[in-house]
Amino acid sequence: MNWILLIIAGFFEVAFATCLGKAKESTGHQMWIWYAGFLICLTISMVLLVKATKEIPIGTAYAVWTGIGAVGSVIAGIVFFNEPATFWRIFFLFTLIASIIGLKYVAVS
Repeated sequence: MNWILLIIAGFFEVAFATCLGKAKESTGHQMWIWYAGFLICLTISMVLLVKATKEIPIGTAYAVWTGIGAVGSVIAGIVFFNEPATFWRIFFLFTLIASIIGLKYVAVS
């Protein structure tokens, strides 16, 4: 169950990073809605991360959480913000995913 909470926390990390990007592109009332989304997603992500670390070692949990956030944020940047999808970006994205999976399998819990 703690691994599921950690994965969900990672998805909320992607969401808060995406909200920041959308807020940067927006103005007026819409910008503040994106910032509110950022704060809500940030809070949910942190609460779930704290709950997950009750059973998962902090080093592993934090690495997996930030890894999910990094991978998801790169994908969101490519999909929503027209960032480049070069060979080397995708290659290193896959090495990051492999590292996250490896950490999950060597975790002590």
